[in-house]
Amino acid sequence: MSWSWIGDWSERRASLTPKKEALIYEEKSFTYGELNSRADRLAGYLAKKGVGKRDRVSYLLRNCVECYDTFFATGKLGAILAPMNIRLSPREMTLLVKQVKPKVFIYDPEFEEIVKEIKKEVKRVDFLSIGEGGEYEAALDEGGEKPKRTLASMEDPHLMLFTGGTTGLPKGAILSHRMIFWNSVNTIVTWGITPEDISPIVFPLFHTGGWNTLAVPLIHVGGKMITWRKFNPDDVLDAVERYKCTIVIGAPTMFHMMMNSPKFEKTNISSVRMWISGGAPCPLPVMEAFWKRGAVFIQGYGLTEAGPNNFYMPVEYMKEKHRSVGLPFFHNEVKLVNEKGKEVGVGVPGELLIRGPHTFSGYWEMPEETSKTIDKEGWVHTGDIVMRDSDGFYYIVDRKKDMYISGGENVYPVEIENVIYQHPKVAEVAVIGVPDEKWGEVGKAIIVPKPGETITKEEIVEFCKGKLAKYKVPKYVALVNSLPKSPAGKIPKKDLRGEYGKPQDEIP
Repeated sequence: MSWSWIGDWSERRASLTPKKEALIYEEKSFTYGELNSRADRLAGYLAKKGVGKRDRVSYLLRNCVECYDTFFATGKLGAILAPMNIRLSPREMTLLVKQVKPKVFIYDPEFEEIVKEIKKEVKRVDFLSIGEGGEYEAALDEGGEKPKRTLASMEDPHLMLFTGGTTGLPKGAILSHRMIFWNSVNTIVTWGITPEDISPIVFPLFHTGGWNTLAVPLIHVGGKMITWRKFNPDDVLDAVERYKCTIVIGAPTMFHMMMNSPKFEKTNISSVRMWISGGAPCPLPVMEAFWKRGAVFIQGYGLTEAGPNNFYMPVEYMKEKHRSVGLPFFHNEVKLVNEKGKEVGVGVPGELLIRGPHTFSGYWEMPEETSKTIDKEGWVHTGDIVMRDSDGFYYIVDRKKDMYISGGENVYPVEIENVIYQHPKVAEVAVIGVPDEKWGEVGKAIIVPKPGETITKEEIVEFCKGKLAKYKVPKYVALVNSLPKSPAGKIPKKDLRGEYGKPQDEIP
């Protein structure tokens, strides 16, 4: 069954609260009515360029109002929005554009050199630049009135978001209207999102964290969003106090930067009812910094292929079970299985499987990869190793692919990282497995010391003794000035293995 309202988020919200402030972007305010007007005009332009149901539109943009325009406009047309990761190389970008075949490609002049490379190999694509002197505003004027509404079904795709693969190009995960809608409903009813909520959108809008963690749920209820071209911890802290933000969601590295900002202790954060960390395990010292200020600070869990919002931590357990991501959301189903697919019991690590209306439809033109991730019963295999306690709370042990085997024992780097993070001289740490003739693999800790601190390998090894089994204590240590970060704030272990994967200490 198809309806004209599916996907037309801006029209439905503007019909209810047209004059309500929806978005503050770089100090400029937009109401829901204004956003819908912009989306109608862009949809009209895209329609004139031949964009219709299931056609693709891509953008190469930092967070900006044009991202919202494109999301809303593609929803009106039944088209698929396939945003590009700004951190990809020109070659990777070109290959993805060839694969996606967008009819229109919207970009920021900042990325002009990348676009020039794409244009050399890609034909039959209309490129549209934003900003001063760009064609974008003229395109809105050319678009005129909104085109005829497109009938869509819940299973029609709206977003194609690229997920990092261990090899080759990122995979395009297909997010249907059904998935986006149910993730929003799940988030609203479980986290208690209301029209009075105000939140900074700090995850990039080419990532599920940007759209689905909170932007779409806020649009759904008519809340307020604040965003900037680039993440800056001081901007977020200023916004919290100035706009009286009520919920802040980000990656552990973002919160780490906030707690280290000179503004942190001076900022009035009393309006925030919930701080949520996601994208990677959050170190205890980061949580404690917010708890000391009386904040409700918890962890969440998600992935592009499911949700991404899946678990909620009741406030009364946030300290007692601080390493847990909490309890399953209202409208989803989870289970843990071993390598043979059998469910495991309490306290036994197993792969997390998720099922529900908030899961993705598969990977773009990759049926084999899709069948590896979604089984015949509809379970999404996350690749994450998780454990459940006797109270029903779930704990992320590690990524299945990041686990290494030492002397026949499974070792999960996150457990080691949680211990090393407690060292007073450590700012950041990541642990990887490296080859070893005797044990097969052993641990290597890549550490960023706190400013002005000097750390030795002996200190780290001694600190870990007694807190970890002997085979889990890192054999090697590398001291570095910084760790690489993905746009979602994760530390890509694949990159670390490529750079630091040799079995040797690397201490200046």
